[in-house]
Amino acid sequence: MSQAALSAVATLAPGSAAQAKPRSGLSLKNLAYTPLWNIILIVTGSALFAFGAKAVVFEQGLITGGLFGASLLLYYWTDILSPGTWSVLLNLPLFVLALFFISRRFLIYSLFSVVTVAVSYEIIQFELGITQQFYAALAGGVICGGGSGIILRSLGSGGGLDVIAIILHRKYNIGIGKFYLLFNVALFSFSLTQLSIDLFIASVIFVAVSSVSLDYVLSMFSQRKLAYIISRENAQIARALLERGWQATIIKAKGAYSGKDQDILMTITNNLCLKQLEEMVFTVDQNALFVVENTFNVLGSVFGKRKQY
Repeated sequence: MSQAALSAVATLAPGSAAQAKPRSGLSLKNLAYTPLWNIILIVTGSALFAFGAKAVVFEQGLITGGLFGASLLLYYWTDILSPGTWSVLLNLPLFVLALFFISRRFLIYSLFSVVTVAVSYEIIQFELGITQQFYAALAGGVICGGGSGIILRSLGSGGGLDVIAIILHRKYNIGIGKFYLLFNVALFSFSLTQLSIDLFIASVIFVAVSSVSLDYVLSMFSQRKLAYIISRENAQIARALLERGWQATIIKAKGAYSGKDQDILMTITNNLCLKQLEEMVFTVDQNALFVVENTFNVLGSVFGKRKQY
């Protein structure tokens, strides 16, 4: 493994003895703000979501969560227009709100996503041939959740509830997850008047799987491992990290039992480099304490920028 692949580790606290100079060169942090990258994400995610909705969800008569789920339910109820068309119509007034309360860039990207989903839904003429509702809920949840996650990695959204959720979160600090939960509870409660109990349960399973898939896609490129190292040889371990182009933070601590001052070495790495970090630590000190935690996302410094709509 090349040394360049091992450089994604944590920032160093100002003034600590093991501070490394920032590396020069082209950074990929700004890639998330380029129009081309956002268009690629939106087109890919929207097409994937539309494929799952058309080839799996619609074929089984299920509904998704959110505004597209409401579009499917309206189609099942009225049998006029199409779910894609209903989705565009329901989103239009929400985009007016987005223009005033969020940003023009967010509006453009989100509108592009909604139109791409609607167009992709109309042109896709394919079904996976899944006959069991339970399997359809699992497959559809993975596909649609993955597509939604890719869209949300852009500077836009899939429209619909995302617009309202962001506005409520900014203005009234209402959790985005809570709003989604309340809306979906209302949507699925109403769907009981249109769907059989089997389709209702399968749709709930679909939404649960979709949420897990979405979270995984959102975190898979940003998730890091946070490592705490407690050792009498922390100074030597810190030097070993710096020699490999890594960085670390020295945290001052005190033993609860001994009352002695103790340095804790904190560093951030990824799954690929974690084993090498472990090997490095225990090569220096076999009696070291090595604690690893999962992180959902790491922003700032040498890592990605905070997404601003």
